Amino acid sequence: MMPFVASVLITFMAALTGGRFRPDAWYAELAKPPGLPPPWVFPVVWTALYLMMAIAAALIFITEDSPARTAGLVLYVAQLGANAAWSWLFFGRRAMLGALFDLLLLIVLVALTTLVFFPLSFWAGLLLAPYLLWLFIALYLNAAVWYLNRAAPG
Repeated sequence: MMPFVASVLITFMAALTGGRFRPDAWYAELAKPPGLPPPWVFPVVWTALYLMMAIAAALIFITEDSPARTAGLVLYVAQLGANAAWSWLFFGRRAMLGALFDLLLLIVLVALTTLVFFPLSFWAGLLLAPYLLWLFIALYLNAAVWYLNRAAPG
């Protein structure tokens, strides 16, 4: 039970850190790309993804101690940092291009985390797959918003 509680706390602390930076009037004025989901979709999807991420990390916590387990957990924490940084960059700093580069780093970190998790726990790796898929959707949205608003600050 402790690994699950620790995973949930660590994961949702990262979520709350990133969640401090939200869309505001600046974002509302930006041109948006086709395919942008309605605003209510984002908290629903992210809540589900963060829960799946926490469960995946808990499944890795309970595996036998090994260099792969340590590497997986280090990658997991690193991707949490990159995840939280995206909201700060995009909404807090209004640095759309910086957020785009952060998102590329995040995708690499999540892909590596998933690759390390799979041999340790099939289910942990599988639980990260929707997250990785969603990040590619986020990549399209971030790149498109940046492209459509290149002249805007950020």
